[in-house]
Amino acid sequence: MALEGTTIAENPVSANQADGATFAGKGLPEQGRDDFGMLKTDDNLGSGQAVPKQWSSGELSRQTRTVHNLHKAKVKQAELILFTTQLSVMLDSGVVLSDALDAIAQQAEHGAFRMIIIEVSEKVKGGDDFSKALSAYPKVFDSMFISMVEASEASGKMSEMLNVLSGYLNFEAETRKRVKGALTYPIIMALMAVAATGTLMFFVLPRFMGIYEAKGAALPKLTQILVGFSKILGDLQTMTVIMTILVFSAMGFYYWAGTVGGRRIIDFIKIRTPVLGTMFVDMIVTRSMRIMSTMVDTGVSLLDSIEVIRGASNNYYFQRLWAGTDKKIRDGYQLSESIIISQGTEGTQTELIEQGIIQMLRAGEKSGKLGEVCDKISTFYEKKLEASIKHVTSLIEPIMITILGAIIGTIAIGLLMPVFRISTVIAH
Repeated sequence: MALEGTTIAENPVSANQADGATFAGKGLPEQGRDDFGMLKTDDNLGSGQAVPKQWSSGELSRQTRTVHNLHKAKVKQAELILFTTQLSVMLDSGVVLSDALDAIAQQAEHGAFRMIIIEVSEKVKGGDDFSKALSAYPKVFDSMFISMVEASEASGKMSEMLNVLSGYLNFEAETRKRVKGALTYPIIMALMAVAATGTLMFFVLPRFMGIYEAKGAALPKLTQILVGFSKILGDLQTMTVIMTILVFSAMGFYYWAGTVGGRRIIDFIKIRTPVLGTMFVDMIVTRSMRIMSTMVDTGVSLLDSIEVIRGASNNYYFQRLWAGTDKKIRDGYQLSESIIISQGTEGTQTELIEQGIIQMLRAGEKSGKLGEVCDKISTFYEKKLEASIKHVTSLIEPIMITILGAIIGTIAIGLLMPVFRISTVIAH
């Protein structure tokens, strides 16, 4: 997968490069692009360095008018992955953050994301931290993205953290691609079945209904259910009421999911669902250990690391766990002890952090190699998560086909039963 084999660069970006507040744009001439599609400078400036561009206020104002409400704009996952990867490579090559953003914006396609990058670059040049500039666009950069950028600013290793983040984004994209691939064949089957069933229900079945009614015979029970269903689908007033109820229900659910109570219930279901719950927990643990490894190894305090991990967790119960861990560490407990105490107060009836991980963290604390231990834990769980996803996606297609087969088979039997009995009805 995308994260496998990710290595930490030996020459990390300096703290000044990780802190967006210290960067200023520089105007350099354009000399072409490299194999990554990035702009390059002359040889005396270093091979592959990105060329920034000065955006005039008139051009920026003119382009901004073409894109409305950037703060609510959404972009393609592929664009976000490309942006993260390019920025990581350019910062690792020694390019200043504001210059790298200008270069990426210059080569990006015209649209909302290009304008977002330009605005972020202007904010960084104006003195804002990179993470603060990104946080103005929550539809593009989620809380996990912002938290990991904050971690990179604190650790001074922005290129490395962006490389890790790029790996996570690639991993999520690959997972979605696998799921879509597994669902493609069942969906095609379902569409064909719906078309065939609809033809039978709306054109063939009414003819049999007429014959049965003329002879005073009753349709089979299963067929009667299908007839009732087809009448509902054909009644415009009834369908309007049903669709209205569904729309308002969806809106209510969306609002409820944004409340604290809604988050608690939804996140509880996420971590308690068989198979999928384990995968979800493993994903958060992998991300948390990777962030802690990177930050602890670069000298960031444990409390600051936990604060960033808490923001990157995206789960109510994990966020409470790390908040409790933070409190216990401030009270004088070790990390491993704090996790055990905090975990016992969550009430999820599930170990969010397994005992094996806690034992390894305890060993890392005693040996003074906590960062190294966290890195090994994240690597192990990363491979475990990849294996789990492959196993689950391989089961999606046969399960979907079985379910669709049962549904379609039931409908087919209901439609064919009148055909089998038609000769008897006509005879009487």
